Amino acid sequence: MSGARAAARAIDALKRGWPVAVTAGDGRLVVLAIETANDVTLADFDGSAPADVLLSAARAVTLNLANQREAASPACPALVERVPWIDLPTAVALADPVRDLATPLKGPFRAKAVEAPQAAAAALRLARLSGLLPALFVRTDGPVEAEVAAEALDDYEDPAHLVIASQARLPVAVSEKAEIVAFRHVADAAEHVALIIGTPDGTPPLVRLHSECLTGDVLGSLKCDCGPQLAGALAAMTQASWGILLYLRQEGRGIGLINKLRAYALQDQGFDTVDANLRLGFGVDERDFRVAARMLSLLGQAEVRLMTNNPQKVEGLEAAGIRVAERVPHRMGENPHNSAYLATKRDRTGHVL
Repeated sequence: MSGARAAARAIDALKRGWPVAVTAGDGRLVVLAIETANDVTLADFDGSAPADVLLSAARAVTLNLANQREAASPACPALVERVPWIDLPTAVALADPVRDLATPLKGPFRAKAVEAPQAAAAALRLARLSGLLPALFVRTDGPVEAEVAAEALDDYEDPAHLVIASQARLPVAVSEKAEIVAFRHVADAAEHVALIIGTPDGTPPLVRLHSECLTGDVLGSLKCDCGPQLAGALAAMTQASWGILLYLRQEGRGIGLINKLRAYALQDQGFDTVDANLRLGFGVDERDFRVAARMLSLLGQAEVRLMTNNPQKVEGLEAAGIRVAERVPHRMGENPHNSAYLATKRDRTGHVL
């Protein structure tokens, strides 16, 4: 747990715009998130010489840094030499692909050898865990507010830290006989929720893993099918013997609300949901379904009927020790605004629609 605490402190510092040291087997780097830097903090961080810019390889490809052969993986680091004309606004444009059309990039940019690739990859991972774009100013030394080892990030994400925090009876519109159970991850303080519909009777419950979607669930967005899927899942559970809705704090397939909105802006520029995530420097799907498996285990459920069109959810649960007795198709909510999005899920992420 000490590693998780160190990771939590580093994430907090990075989000606040403070420098953080990241160590791995091949070295130590000091980083400052481009997204949360300002002119004062960057000047302090630069010191006597401009700090270079660390980006994901996927972003490096967009910038035509063709020597980045690892471009297939968004976790691989790319280092851009920071010449004097790369000031903070230019670095922000380097970091955020949404700005590519509005702010034509200068160049050319020169990629440098990454001297500590393991530490660099860990630094990019730290940025993603912070909900920030994986784009950092980087040095090899300097004062820091927090320090974290690469292996501590694994401890931070370990679902074993998830515990039941509270539970209560909660009559809901679809069923007056319902109970809500709140879970807290003691490392990152994320609060996930399970809604139990009906009475457990020893049979495998009908289960829906529903990733939080503020735009769809609350605001009624037509860009996705999340709101109708949520309502449809709850309705289906009232027709089954009983069911469990797991509401997971993994907005935007795990990239967070702000980055999801960036992905939406890229979709408006013509990129599909897969390419939008990759251009931002994230994986296609950053969710960790071990969290859902841990929640089910804490609820005493080792076997479920899973309501999903996503085979990765089935694989994720079963890899974490939960048996999926049946995959129950769950298709609804298609409209003219999300038809291309649904087609992308079918054609590029393996959804069975």
